[in-house]
Amino acid sequence: MRWFQGKPGLRARLFPGVFPLTARGALRDVMAGINLASMNAPQVLGYTRIAGAPVVTGLYTVLLPLVLFAIFGASRHLVVAADSATAAIFSTALAPMATMGSPKYMALVGMLTLQTAVLLLAARLFRLGFLADFLSRTTLVGFLTGVGVQVSVAMAPDMLGLKVDTRRTLGQLQELAAGLGHVQPLELGLAAVAVGAILAGRWLIPRFPVPLLVVAGLIAASAWFDFAGHGVAVIGVVPGGLPSLVWPDVSWSETLALLPVAGSCVVMILAQSAATSRVYAVRYGERSDINADILGLAAANAGAAITGAFVVNGSPTQTAMADSNGARSQVAQLTFAAVVAIILLFLTGPLQYLPHAVLAGIVFTIAVNMIDIRGLRAIYAESPGECGLAVLTAVAVPCIGVEQGILLAIALSLIRHVRHSYRPHVSVLAPGASGRWEPARARAGMQTAPGLIVCRFGADLFYANADSFADTARALVAGAPAPVRDLVIDASATTNIDFSAAQVVRALIADLQQQGVQIVLGRVSNGLRADLERHGVAAALGANRIFSTLHEALDAVGVDYHQGMAQRQPDAAPASPAV
Repeated sequence: MRWFQGKPGLRARLFPGVFPLTARGALRDVMAGINLASMNAPQVLGYTRIAGAPVVTGLYTVLLPLVLFAIFGASRHLVVAADSATAAIFSTALAPMATMGSPKYMALVGMLTLQTAVLLLAARLFRLGFLADFLSRTTLVGFLTGVGVQVSVAMAPDMLGLKVDTRRTLGQLQELAAGLGHVQPLELGLAAVAVGAILAGRWLIPRFPVPLLVVAGLIAASAWFDFAGHGVAVIGVVPGGLPSLVWPDVSWSETLALLPVAGSCVVMILAQSAATSRVYAVRYGERSDINADILGLAAANAGAAITGAFVVNGSPTQTAMADSNGARSQVAQLTFAAVVAIILLFLTGPLQYLPHAVLAGIVFTIAVNMIDIRGLRAIYAESPGECGLAVLTAVAVPCIGVEQGILLAIALSLIRHVRHSYRPHVSVLAPGASGRWEPARARAGMQTAPGLIVCRFGADLFYANADSFADTARALVAGAPAPVRDLVIDASATTNIDFSAAQVVRALIADLQQQGVQIVLGRVSNGLRADLERHGVAAALGANRIFSTLHEALDAVGVDYHQGMAQRQPDAAPASPAV
């Protein structure tokens, strides 16, 4: 034991989320964990309304999962708990398979959570943390906004004291509109008090546990005034004690049917958790290890599955709360788990008086906070096109479903990337007002100097954009005001070329050579040079036509670069430096 205590470096390697830790830091994190529990315990109860699970399972998500992530994860800041996005994904998919909250439904949820853990473990073993990058920040903002809209609408019936039969957002809106004449004033009033107090507290005193005070006050009022006797729906008896270990009992066919849903949850977990942990690692100058965090997330979901809870995720909102309360290590999250254990052992009795309208109001405030209008406006200010993709994703989630929405978000992210690679920026160095060569967007009729065009293609060359590259090169040569003798290509943005693109480039070289135009490549990396040699492009160009710098390429075609002024020497013979 003394040996272990004497090796702080070993402790930090084994438990990077906790160590290094000082006594003062531990006390600070313990206090932060107590504050975090006071604010977030009511919220995890609210997430069960989205998940369709018994209310006590919300507390289970912040018990063993928190402990396991603290042990196996790497992030010192990430709070792993129930999350509205993943809850919306699986509840939408499982609702047709079993009645929400029933033993069968919870067995399906348990197996789904276990599958999520296994898929995350596979992602860790194969180091697939990079997959998180395929869901762009733009579409992630749109996706979470769409989930916020969907959850807000889903909570409205409980807040109004109405009953709806559909899980589809558009159908819920129709049923709500038809039932407005039957709104229950008492339940609406309770929801309004909860929502108003929480939103006001979030604005005025963000570090004060307003949700806890709201829940405690309305539970006391419900018990004292017998809200249930006056027709207000309450959550009923909540089983106390620590969760039992369970194994989900589902058939093989049901297990296979759950796999696509688990895959959707994994994508959401990877994207959201990676983004959150990276933000705080950068903020505090720490090393971010996404693959180690994936292992922690796998362990956390395995713990959730065997304790009767549901899928857990790295929560941006709860992580932000922990940070604002001064948490700087997973000691805060371990303290949170300890407080929850005390609640489960001694304080579940009063929860039976909590009105559904209040719980729905808590979730409504969470959902409203997910609707990121400020983020959408910031995207629009910089890139209206990307904002359009985010808005499309946000609309798709409530209209066609959460699972389909996340698939659309991934597809849009990839399409955006491919679109930029398919039509990259092409620029030509041309004389500017000062007489210096300046890059300008390529168009027919431009030239760098009489007989010379220097252009830059802003992407790798592959089968989809090779023809565009060749067409642009031909258009520049054909439209030049003076016959072109040399086409110098700045290849700094091109790191590789594939087989199909190489065929197109060889055809371009032959075509231009017949017209008396020689192609010279500058700023060619070693990797690109190897591709050019392997695909026969270097041989097609001829000797001394590939250079590692642009200066060498310009020297090869007789250009004098002097004091920033590039002058073409029309009578100069091309130089022949070594390749």
